[in-house]
Amino acid sequence: MTDIAEAPKAARADRRDKSIGAAPNFDLLAGVSLRVSVEVGSTSMTLSELLALGEGSVIELDRAATDLLDIYANGTLIAKGEIVSVDGRYGIQVAEVVAPARGLEGFERRA
Repeated sequence: MTDIAEAPKAARADRRDKSIGAAPNFDLLAGVSLRVSVEVGSTSMTLSELLALGEGSVIELDRAATDLLDIYANGTLIAKGEIVSVDGRYGIQVAEVVAPARGLEGFERRA
């Protein structure tokens, strides 16, 4: 028997019921590292504009100062938040989590 189609149907059904996909075990994923990043805003500029930047130059971004910032995990938008100060360092307070019920619909993927 080299083809799964030749295997007895009862044996295949038993294997499927015990698979990790049938009962997700999130403990297996608890130690997985993710790269979390926050995007303040973005802009487009020409190479000559980029080369003309110097100390004190200001780059205008496409987002208002009052807008929530995008929080990404491994390049996928997961939440929106606000900048806070934590013991003299920057932090981000999550204000809105992207609804997991939406699935991948509406998620942005950043490179």
